[in-house]
This record gives sequence, structure tokens and C-alpha cells, in this order.
Amino acid sequence: MNILLVDDHAVVRQGYASLLRALLPALEVREAGTGEEALSRVQEAVPNLVIMDFGLPGISGLETTRRLRQRLPQLRVLFFSMHDELPLVRQALEAGASGYLTKSSAPEVLIEAVRRILAGHAYIEQPLATQLACHPQQDASDPRLQSMTPRELEIFMMLAKGTPARMIAEQLSISAKTVSNHLTLLKSKLQVSSHAELVHLGIDMGVVRKAG
Repeated sequence: MNILLVDDHAVVRQGYASLLRALLPALEVREAGTGEEALSRVQEAVPNLVIMDFGLPGISGLETTRRLRQRLPQLRVLFFSMHDELPLVRQALEAGASGYLTKSSAPEVLIEAVRRILAGHAYIEQPLATQLACHPQQDASDPRLQSMTPRELEIFMMLAKGTPARMIAEQLSISAKTVSNHLTLLKSKLQVSSHAELVHLGIDMGVVRKAG
């Protein structure tokens, strides 16, 4: 059995790959740094599980998952992301993911998720599973969210949480100009005129938790 680990940050990816190899020695762990590379790797050899980051340069993790699942409907995907917002979790599951885990999880939680998904089960990190159960489809019906592309939604979440544009560019491996262009499009789509209004909108829509 083999796992494909997809993450654009080489140090992070190699660290988790080493962890998986140490704790699951029976599995072969391969790596990819972009969605395009993941698509190519899967053509070379179909993995038993893909561990997918949400924020990838170029093709997003969400779009990569959709393309992989179109080619291989039985392929199992575990999202492993810094994002914990319910709209993103729901989009990942709707794209065909078998599980969702945040990078704040302890190593043993990642190993448990991998084992359960390889055994044919779904796995969603407990706090996220609880939130999904308590707020079924709370945000999914909002047409403003549905109008966003996966990348726009990802950037919207980060901006609404107060993440500076420079950090968004670094974390998503895109240029500051690209972030600025997305911000302009988001303001137009959401009919807001400032960054502050965008933050308040995220809170009002219930997709960003209010501090305190």
C-alpha cells in the first residue's frame, strides 16, 4: 500500500512524510508539491490514499481532489490543512474527501485518521465533526459563498480572520498582487468597500468565529 502526501511547503511535507514512514513502516510514502504534480504522480502509480493540503499554488487542493476523483472515483483523500472553517470542510467533503484533519492535530491523530480511512471508514477531526453536527448546512445555502471559487473562498476566510495579505501570499505560495486581485474581486462579489467590512461580513455569515 502507498500514500501520496501533497503539500507545497517542502520542510513541512518532508517532516510529515518522515513521521508517516516511521509510524507506518509497511506503507510507501510518496510526495508531491503541487496539484499538477499530484495528478502526474497518480498517473504513474495509483495510491491507496492521498493526504491533501487545501492551499496549493496553481490548482488548489480542492480542485485537485475533484479531478482525481473524476478519474478514480474510488480514490480516498484525507484533507490535512491549516484551515478549520466549516465552509471549507464542507467543500472538501463535497469534492469527495473521506476525511478532514487540521495541522494542529497531534501526530497520533493523523496516524489514526490514516489507518481508519485505509480501512474503509471516514474520519473527521472531532471538533470539526461536532461543529458539522451542530450546524448542519448553516452556511451552504448562502449564494455569496456559492459564487466564490475555491481559491476565493480560501482567501476570503483568511482575510476575514484578519490575516495580512503578505502572510496570505506566503502561506498560499502566490504573489501579493494575486492576493490583491482576489481581494478586489471579493469586494465586488460581496458588495463591500473595505477590508473591515469584509471581516464583519465573515462574522455575520457565521463562517469566521468572533474573538472572545
